[in-house]
Amino acid sequence: MKLATLDTGGDGTLLIVSRDLTRAARAEGAPTLQAALDDWETIEPVLRHQADAVEASTTDTMAVDPMALAAVLPRSYQFLDASAFLAHNHILARAWGFEPRGGAEPPLMYQGLSDRFYAPHAPVPFRGFDDDVDFEAEFGVITDAVPLGVTPCEALRHARLILMLNDWSLRAFGPKEMQGGFGFLHAKPPTTLSAFAATPDELGDAWSDGRVKLPLLIERNSQRFGEPDGSAMHFGFGDLIAHAAATRDLCAGTVIGSGTVSNYNAADVGSGCIAERRALDTLANRELTPYLAEGERIGVELRDAQGRAIIGKIDQRIVCRT
Repeated sequence: MKLATLDTGGDGTLLIVSRDLTRAARAEGAPTLQAALDDWETIEPVLRHQADAVEASTTDTMAVDPMALAAVLPRSYQFLDASAFLAHNHILARAWGFEPRGGAEPPLMYQGLSDRFYAPHAPVPFRGFDDDVDFEAEFGVITDAVPLGVTPCEALRHARLILMLNDWSLRAFGPKEMQGGFGFLHAKPPTTLSAFAATPDELGDAWSDGRVKLPLLIERNSQRFGEPDGSAMHFGFGDLIAHAAATRDLCAGTVIGSGTVSNYNAADVGSGCIAERRALDTLANRELTPYLAEGERIGVELRDAQGRAIIGKIDQRIVCRT
């Protein structure tokens, strides 16, 4: 089952979407995605019944206009972003000379903005471009209610929807805020979520062990920037959800990001962010890749083994807020 949110203001209107992402119907089981997640066990069968009708063309549908869609979850009670790909940490550690994280250490995770998520085709405003604007292409999940103390195996059952996200970062602020030990504030503006989300069964064998085992296709100004594969995720989403729920319940609608998708052979497959590319530049003793400038475009897309889009594409131009 694939879902989207029509941009009607506020939390929008929940849509049931065909597998090829071309047709949709307004959901009958819940007005918004948050409402569906609040009572997922009851509402999911209703949504799936309607999804079958949409797929079989036995119900009225509308053509999907990506520009009319909000982020699949326009706002949430909680957004937690991790750093689940150790390759990313290790590449940066080699370049900048800090101690790399060990595989037995718990995952890194911070709490980000969740009062709004940018729509995947909307311009992204920044106050200027001296703050070292970067993107971070990631996988993500949306949970239903998760009880305190779940095991990773139990936690994975609460990953109800899979999506993509772009965790925008202002690198000029990151080092000092990390040194302060109190987490990010200025370094992390709002995040972009994909317009579509899919239930895990839609990915078939590509969803395994709490990982999306497909490459994430990343473009900068329509040029390939990277195709890092999600199979290399050190901590699966079961691990991340369990880590987040170690001392507290997680509310329905919690969004959890994987952190920058990264592979150890990034020099060959490319990177999920500019900071990692700059680390590779440093290791190769070449000119540093510049951070983003006004008017540039970033694309993030997930395709199946046959080349078909699974959850659409994030395609955004960055602008200067006036």
